[in-house]
Parts: sequence; C-alpha cells; structure tokens
Amino acid sequence: MLCGLLLLAAGAASAALPGGHVVPMMEKGARTFYVQGEIAGVGAVDFLVDTGSSYNTINEHSLAKLREQGRASFVKDLMGVLADGQRKRVALYRIDVIRLGNGCELHDVEAAVFPGRTRHILGLSGLRKAGNFTFSFEPPQLTLSRCLTTARD
Repeated sequence: MLCGLLLLAAGAASAALPGGHVVPMMEKGARTFYVQGEIAGVGAVDFLVDTGSSYNTINEHSLAKLREQGRASFVKDLMGVLADGQRKRVALYRIDVIRLGNGCELHDVEAAVFPGRTRHILGLSGLRKAGNFTFSFEPPQLTLSRCLTTARD
C-alpha cells in the first residue's frame, strides 16, 4: 500500500484564526490518526495525518471528479520516494478547497495524485497552509493556527 511521499514542499499563508482551530483526530489501527474532512467537489473524506509526507495526497478517482468541475490544476510531475523506499513519478495538482474538521478551510493546497482509490493523506503541504500546528495525543487532536472560515460551496 502506498503510505507517504517524501518530497520538498512550499506552503503559503492563509488568514489567521485567533486562538487556533481544533480538529479532532480518530486513532485507527497501527497507531495512525485521521481527521474528517472534505474536498470541495469530491465530498467527505478521512485524511490520514502524516507529518512525514511532504505533500497531501489524493487518489485518481478524486482527481477525476475535481478536474470535471475545474477545481484542480496541474502543477508539475514529481519524482517521489515512498515510505517503503520505492521511487515513483507522480503528478502534483493544486486543489481549490480542502476543509478539515468543522470549519477549517485551506485554499490552493498542492496534492500528489496516487493510483486507484488509495487513501487521502494530510501531509505538510496542507499543514503548512494551516500555519503552526500542535499534534496532541490526549485527546487526539490537531490545533491549527491559521484557517479560513468562509461559507461552504
């Protein structure tokens, strides 16, 4: 299974949310943590929180939906190193809107595209958009320093 993608990423700032925005996480098997989210144009998804992944990842199925609606734009092809050490060429797209938890919106997030219906990953390209963050175990949650909180599509 494809797990993470280790690449160099650049993030951009978004609007500040005073006091930070708390996003609950769910602990699943193998000590992995997920946040509930939404990709505008795709719908509800669970993101695996992976601070070792340089980019968010989406799957080809989600990309097809986004492209049909004009919500993803091609950035470039990347040569990535997967968590298992395998090298793989993947396409990088900029996604219009990702929502995390209840009301944290991130705009123009770069995401690498993986084959089939692989899981979605919240990597550093998304976390950097959310500013400084705290990953807490008890209770399991992310506290994000910058989120946009605008109306839903």
